[in-house]
Amino acid sequence: MTAARRVTERFLAAVHARDAAAAAACFAADATYANVPHPPAVGREAVAALLGPILRRSERVRWDLVSASYAEDRAWLERVDRFWIDGREYRVACNGVAEVDPDRELITAFRDYADLAPWRAEIGPVLTG
Repeated sequence: MTAARRVTERFLAAVHARDAAAAAACFAADATYANVPHPPAVGREAVAALLGPILRRSERVRWDLVSASYAEDRAWLERVDRFWIDGREYRVACNGVAEVDPDRELITAFRDYADLAPWRAEIGPVLTG
């Protein structure tokens, strides 16, 4: 198993546990996390701040892998990200790329690509209301 697979599996387990701090601990201190096209969050605290609101607001979170490919220092993750809020499931199709420092088994950069328009239309009012 590659370093990239090990660290992304730890990251996904933390997301599923709705633990933003544990998810952020999978990142290098100066890592970036970008929900493209937004500017990236830089550093562990910023990653936790980015993930925290949706993880806390959700009763359950599951990021299901549709397909995945791993090199020693990179992971490509095609996903369906699922969030249950107020008993209702919300989904967004997403492609993520994680760059990994294989020696430290930490994510150095993570980029998620999704069509945000339908996501914002569906869940935006729930998160701001």
